[in-house]
Amino acid sequence: MIHFDQGALWIGFLSIRPTDVVDVAVVSFLTYKLFGLIRGTRAVPMFIGLFLIVIVSVLADTLRLDGLNYLVSHVRTVFLVAFVIVFQPELRRVLTRLGESRLLARYFTIERNDAVEEVVLAASKMAALSMGALIVLEREVGFRSIVEKGTAIRAKVSADLLTTIFTPNTPLHDGAVVVRGDQIVAAACILPLTQNPVVEKSLGTRHRAALGLTEETDAVVVIVSEETRQISLAHRGAIEMGLTVDELRTRLGEQFDEAWEAVGPAE
Repeated sequence: MIHFDQGALWIGFLSIRPTDVVDVAVVSFLTYKLFGLIRGTRAVPMFIGLFLIVIVSVLADTLRLDGLNYLVSHVRTVFLVAFVIVFQPELRRVLTRLGESRLLARYFTIERNDAVEEVVLAASKMAALSMGALIVLEREVGFRSIVEKGTAIRAKVSADLLTTIFTPNTPLHDGAVVVRGDQIVAAACILPLTQNPVVEKSLGTRHRAALGLTEETDAVVVIVSEETRQISLAHRGAIEMGLTVDELRTRLGEQFDEAWEAVGPAE
């Protein structure tokens, strides 16, 4: 028998409130995200062990097995302390990923002017050395599949590191570097080429890849041509070529200043 009573749904002897549905949905989502973050790490077997201890604890409490419940409760405490000590790197990585959430980024902005300046310096240096480069600055629309197919870096942005990555005949110089916040998250990423039939035939693969990505996302892409030494900037399916270093700095400032100029809660 099903009926409603004071905002709760009764199915037989079960009472289901709207808050119960929200509670289950939130716990399920958090559990899914947690396992997604630890998948493939050393933490997985230990999480399984902790889950088994919790199940034994619940059974012991339900069946009133006081001796077993006492033993399991103490083992559980020691297990949790050991887990935190042994898996500090994994826990730090999980917390870092949570802190980089785009949901939080809507309320807390990060000052990234230093990252912009490093990208500008790298573009200037590589143009002078006739080195080709493709640097993607991620904004709100992510492209996880592209990043995952590249080579993970997870290092702070610096002009020296970018120049090293794009040095000819090195393993990572082909493809694009993806910058998220003040971090280089991946290199050797393959971007989709533009399908726009009106694009100039003279544009090379790097420029076409930059246009292709910016047609699908809100990313900003800096391109350095090894043939002409020109610096270009692609955004929202358009490209501006032949920029000076000062013009590049200005364009990037125009694109990102609103998101980068403050630290703390966004007004």
